[in-house]
Amino acid sequence: MKKVFYLLLLVAATHTACKKAATDTPEPTPVNQTADLPAGAKDGVAFINNGTSAIVTLYAPGKTSVALIGDFNNWSATASVMKKTSDGNTWWVQIDNLNPATEYAYQFVVDGNLKVADPYCEKVLDPDNDQYIAATVYPNLKAYPTGKTTGIVSTMQANQPVYNWKNTSFTRPDKNNLVIYELLVRDFTTEHSYASTLAKLDYLIGLGINAVELMPVNEFEGNLSWGYNPSFYFAPDKYYGTKTALQNFIDECHGRGIAVIMDMVLNHSFGQSPMVQLYFDGAKPTTSSPWFNVDARHPFNVGYDFNHESQATKKFSKDVMKFWMQQYKIDGFRFDLSKGFTQKASTDDAQFRLYDAGRVAIWKDYNSYIKSIDPNFYVILEHFAEESEEKVLADEGMMLWNNLNHDMNEATMGWLGGSNFQWGFYTNHGFTKSENLVSYGESHDEERLNFKNIRYGNGSGSYMIKGNLATSLKREELIAAFLFGMPGPKMIWQFGELGYDVSIDFNGRTGDKPIKWEYFSDPSRKALYDAYAKFIRLKKSNSIFNSTNFTYNLAGGIKYIKLTEGSNTVVVVGNFDVVNQSANIDFGAAGTWLDAVGSNVSLASGMYTANLAPGEYHIFSKVALK
Repeated sequence: MKKVFYLLLLVAATHTACKKAATDTPEPTPVNQTADLPAGAKDGVAFINNGTSAIVTLYAPGKTSVALIGDFNNWSATASVMKKTSDGNTWWVQIDNLNPATEYAYQFVVDGNLKVADPYCEKVLDPDNDQYIAATVYPNLKAYPTGKTTGIVSTMQANQPVYNWKNTSFTRPDKNNLVIYELLVRDFTTEHSYASTLAKLDYLIGLGINAVELMPVNEFEGNLSWGYNPSFYFAPDKYYGTKTALQNFIDECHGRGIAVIMDMVLNHSFGQSPMVQLYFDGAKPTTSSPWFNVDARHPFNVGYDFNHESQATKKFSKDVMKFWMQQYKIDGFRFDLSKGFTQKASTDDAQFRLYDAGRVAIWKDYNSYIKSIDPNFYVILEHFAEESEEKVLADEGMMLWNNLNHDMNEATMGWLGGSNFQWGFYTNHGFTKSENLVSYGESHDEERLNFKNIRYGNGSGSYMIKGNLATSLKREELIAAFLFGMPGPKMIWQFGELGYDVSIDFNGRTGDKPIKWEYFSDPSRKALYDAYAKFIRLKKSNSIFNSTNFTYNLAGGIKYIKLTEGSNTVVVVGNFDVVNQSANIDFGAAGTWLDAVGSNVSLASGMYTANLAPGEYHIFSKVALK
């Protein structure tokens, strides 16, 4: 769940923006007619007559009048008065004499005084933030129509650049073998663009990941954001590049065997959103809003809370999902704060996480809709609800985020009391398949493991984790061996494989962070990257790492995982203490055991007995691993 504190400040700013939009000098009130939608109309803009005409619509129930203003009518509210359908819900107008090659800016004027952009547009112009977008990131960005209007404007163009997809038969990795790399474009390269991220693809290929999860890339408020303050759901944020640059990024990933998962934020929206502004009293949404609750129904909300029991919200959400699936060939969605899709009021997390039949019904409906479009699409939920609820969703094929940060970090720091990360095993959740549990030690939302290792790590004698980079990196290697030793899909947060040790709170929680590509030239950090690459290769190449036959003991200093498949057994064993510890583990068979990361051992019986140094680990197998 997003604890994006700076967003609360944005709420106040967007309240001001909403008030300003509502108090601009009123336009002459147009005289509206009633008429049914013409053939070919759709939400937003539908071009007809070879792009020389457009039917523009706006869903705005209960409004008195709507007009369309833009470059095509010199921003006159009396030139393009919109008709309303007989049910009074939808407004539309046909604009003629357009040049298909021209990009037009436009807005709606609602009830004579509110100017809003099109909720369904694929691009917006921002008078405050576009000036900070480099031409190298977004070439030939259309200028804002200064002096013509105020506020965010939409753009439309019939013959816009079309991306020609090269990889049209991509086969997605099996869920169980997914190794997801969560990535924030802003903090991945200094150029903060799809193109510069794409230039690092060889680095990701070398690591062995097979999926990239992009933090939100649809238009959000400002430029320097995590993206969880969305306002336009069909428009890629221009700070990262053009629509075709994003499509090319996805296409090139597919060409290298990498799926692309999009972080989808449909729990809430922010004040820049025209959907918020259309029904807003200056402080919060009104009771007449088709999409938003007046007050949030749960305690973790930021911005304005969507009502997912509303048919208007269901339709809009499904339109957004379908659009990204079809227009961008996205392979999956990670739904932010999916537990928030509820109308059951709660005041604390203890109430919020209880089984909610209404929320389950909403997610079953959305999941079924997505699968009707693409049966193999990844649906990943940041849910963290009661186990009985998560089991129902998992049984429907949805995948659930599984946060192991606290216990794994206690283990890496050598503080053993809270270091049992057995929650990484799907059976403890009641799930029947490991593929439904996406486990991780780090995410965008958690403190970086190595930051805490270096600052708070335990130690004894000459073995110190705190203040010792080399030792702290070896502890990262140790925990990674166990993370990838557990069955099921896994996720890595960017640069965790290099032991990134800048705090999540540096420059403010959601503020931009130092980009440390120089880490890759540091031999000790490169060694961690190489260890990650080895563990990932072992996971993807050996089905035993998805075996359903396993035992483990993850309490105490000596921890182990034992996996059996056919004639082979794998045992991952390590010492998480800061002093030597004796390991006594039943391997089940005598003979030579091969170590994927060290020296083989010969056992006279099935018992493995060894004195392990702090941080020492092994990956033993009876049959050689690929």
